[in-house]
Amino acid sequence: MTFELPCGEYVVSDDPGRLDRDLIHRWLSESSYWAGGRTRETVDRSLDHGSIGFGVYAPDGAMVGFARVVTDRATFGWLCDVFVIEEHRGKGLGGALVQAAVEHPDLRNIKRFVLATADGQGLYAKYGFEVIDNPERWMIRRGDTA
Repeated sequence: MTFELPCGEYVVSDDPGRLDRDLIHRWLSESSYWAGGRTRETVDRSLDHGSIGFGVYAPDGAMVGFARVVTDRATFGWLCDVFVIEEHRGKGLGGALVQAAVEHPDLRNIKRFVLATADGQGLYAKYGFEVIDNPERWMIRRGDTA
């Protein structure tokens, strides 16, 4: 069943068939500070395995924003790859993407929901995200691919 959340004239949807993969790849690989150079193959794999993708759609049906949650749909979620294209910013669409993620039926009760951001702390705090207690417990293994 498709989950949708209205945001004024826009709508956020988890329908994977609506995602504009060309836009997602282009924006992530060319405009993001965290995924520069990410290949189309990597974007497709990220959408096809273990993620819920959220698109935000303008009244004409064009996708204008995106967010992805990597999750087991039971205990853990990682919100990532959040963006709204510049022409549609300032309309609450980033917040609508975050709200859709935390209210999604498969995600609303997970125990650990994390994200990393260089500049969006204010936005994410509105939806219950906070700085991690004991960050020294968290570790990362960095790979070679984008």
